Amino acid sequence: MTTSENTGTGSPLDVEIGALQGGAADLAQYAGKVVLVVNVASKCGLTPQYAGLERLHKRYAAQGFTVLGVPCNQFLGQEPGTAEEIAEFCSATYGVTFPLTEKVEVNGAGRHPLYERLVGFEDAEGHSGDIRWNFEKFLIGKDGAVVARFSPQTEPESAEVVGAVERHLAA
Repeated sequence: MTTSENTGTGSPLDVEIGALQGGAADLAQYAGKVVLVVNVASKCGLTPQYAGLERLHKRYAAQGFTVLGVPCNQFLGQEPGTAEEIAEFCSATYGVTFPLTEKVEVNGAGRHPLYERLVGFEDAEGHSGDIRWNFEKFLIGKDGAVVARFSPQTEPESAEVVGAVERHLAA
C-alpha cells in the first residue's frame, strides 16, 4: 500500500457530519479505533457488499473496529432514498448495525470535508483523487490517519481488506 498525504489537514475523524437519522454523527468516538469508511448506495450492483461490511463490522467490533457507511447519490442516482428509506433498506435487507451518516457528496464542488481528507490517499494501484464509484473504501488507523484505500470492487471480506484491518487493530 502506498502512503500519501491527505488533501485536507487533520484526521478525517475531526470533521463534522450528520447521522443518517438526524443529529450529529460523533466521529470523535472513533478516536483510537480502526474505521472503514465506505460510500454506500442501495440501488447499485455492488450493494450486496453491505452483507460483507456487516459481517466485517461484527467480527472485529469488540476489538475496536467499526464500519462507517456514508450514503451518496452521485453515481447514477443509486442512492435516491430519504434517510428513513435508506435506514429501513439497510436494516431490513442486510441487517446493518454499523453507523450510517447523512447522505453527502463525495466528489465535486460540494464534496463533504470528510472526503476532502480521504481522497488524497492512494490505493494499491496508485489511484488517488475522486471517488470512482459506490463502495470505495478507506481504512483509518487508531491514530486517525488514513492507512489504506480499496477500490469499489474490492470485497469487504477480501484478504486485502481483512489483512489491513487485522494489522491495524494489532498496531
